[in-house]
Amino acid sequence: MKTYSFKKEERLKSRKLIETLFREGKAFSVFPYRIVYMPVNSLPVNKYPVQVGFSATARRFPHAADRNRIKRLGREAWRLQKQELYDQLRAQSRQLAVFLIYTDKKIADFSTLHDKISVILKKLSTVSD
Repeated sequence: MKTYSFKKEERLKSRKLIETLFREGKAFSVFPYRIVYMPVNSLPVNKYPVQVGFSATARRFPHAADRNRIKRLGREAWRLQKQELYDQLRAQSRQLAVFLIYTDKKIADFSTLHDKISVILKKLSTVSD
């Protein structure tokens, strides 16, 4: 059964985990995103194998409404496509912490972001510990 939700437990909010992620995690880029990820031993809620965060910099987007739109579009694209990655990670008993940083200077349309998130999910499913 596919679930197209994006629950609170799936969001990466722990400051401690985010700091560890940026300090020790690995990264790759799929324009317009820079992805930082790290295998995690025990996320607080094991129901979800991935915790993900989204960001857009205030330097490139001085208006909060623009930053919020970028993050909202990214979360929506993630929400619609995440299930295959989740199923694969559950089968392998793996967990990931992922952070997507928007790096473009203009707001991309949803179809572009949808395609890029698809590529990101495929790459994340092939990464090893």
